[in-house]
Amino acid sequence: MKEMRYHEVNDTVLAGFSRPNKAYYVMLAMAFMGILVGVFAWGWQIATGIGATGDNHPVMWGTYLINFVFWVGIAHSGTLISAILYLFKAPWRTPLARSAEAMTVFAVSVAGLFPLIHLGRVWIVYWILPYPNQRNLWPNFQSPLVFDVIAISTYLTVSSIFWYTGLIPDLAILREKFQGLRKKIYGFLSLGWTGNSRQWGHYGWVYLLFAALATPLVISVHSVVSWDFALGIVPGWHSTIFAPYFVAGAIHSGLAMVLILLIPLRILYRFENILTMEIFENVAKTIVFTGLIMLYSYLTEMFIAWYSANEAEREIFHWRAVGPYAFGYWLMFICNAVAPLFFYIKKLRTNLVSLIIISVLINLGMWFERYIIILSSPAHEYDPYSWGLYLGPSIVEIGIMLGSFSMFFFLFLLFTKLLPTVSMTELKEDLPAPHRGGR
Repeated sequence: MKEMRYHEVNDTVLAGFSRPNKAYYVMLAMAFMGILVGVFAWGWQIATGIGATGDNHPVMWGTYLINFVFWVGIAHSGTLISAILYLFKAPWRTPLARSAEAMTVFAVSVAGLFPLIHLGRVWIVYWILPYPNQRNLWPNFQSPLVFDVIAISTYLTVSSIFWYTGLIPDLAILREKFQGLRKKIYGFLSLGWTGNSRQWGHYGWVYLLFAALATPLVISVHSVVSWDFALGIVPGWHSTIFAPYFVAGAIHSGLAMVLILLIPLRILYRFENILTMEIFENVAKTIVFTGLIMLYSYLTEMFIAWYSANEAEREIFHWRAVGPYAFGYWLMFICNAVAPLFFYIKKLRTNLVSLIIISVLINLGMWFERYIIILSSPAHEYDPYSWGLYLGPSIVEIGIMLGSFSMFFFLFLLFTKLLPTVSMTELKEDLPAPHRGGR
């Protein structure tokens, strides 16, 4: 980075706008086909009813809520990198921030679909919105569904504006690079940016303001999601640890997803001088920290269940560990709490292959964490007569889950060709000032 000049930053980042190769089109086509599968599965559910999922008493939610919590968690690390590290002036966040912010917006958009999908009768979703109406009906603000609508809409709004604000100077660069229709589109989106000192002053204050607004959202939004469960008088859910536990897990999975997205980006677009191994190593060190928090949380949960002397609480954790969900429980424990510890080895945290493998394991473990939390407690409540077992996702649920992952990667693939994946403006701020007559 220190050896690059201003024009070299532009040339390197804008090289990603070259004509896509066949591999890109293949990945884009596969993601689009996955979206079609998800749309078909959702259409089938709407046509035949929510019973097509096979969800039934006592486990009424299935994978829809699992994927909702998973995608909200993925979104949180983007805000951590782009906002919190910006406030702390961490220099290694700069090359990651733009893609992390995009990841946030796309993940929140995907997460926001799942309450609608789970609702079943999606055409009456407006009943959840609090507005004066002729029916004289207002939503129940004690309902977790209303919590989620407010949290997701707030997070999506602030994250989108924060992302777009950072894009404005780079959109002006794209306006000068392209001709024809693309020049007009980028010119419109750049809002007349000329780069004078007054605009830079306003830009700096606005970006700082949105960073300050986005930072508490990292804590508040996923805390609200955790209250969906903690407010229920259900063994394994009704605990004050859920808010910090969920926030730490969200950042843990989000950091892993950052590595999963940016390591291929580094290879495909030859960003070796921008996305350096030192940056990935810093992300890996942060994952070690969040992994230790997850280990502490798991052990604390077990201790609380034992120390409470509550028979139902003790039973649910024993049942998770040795019952029908034992495979998912120990997979969760190993992937989230043990696998990140391998990043203590410098050789592993500076190797792209090991970074990808451990990051995939972490996201697999975080998905199973939500699987265990959401499915096991309702299936094993206080009354043994009402105990049940979730036998696994149905074809409809699998199709919609495939569609959600496909939609996320489809949006990110489009982003890599339509917008700068790295902030050219912030990269130049980290470079030494050019000599007179230099670029």
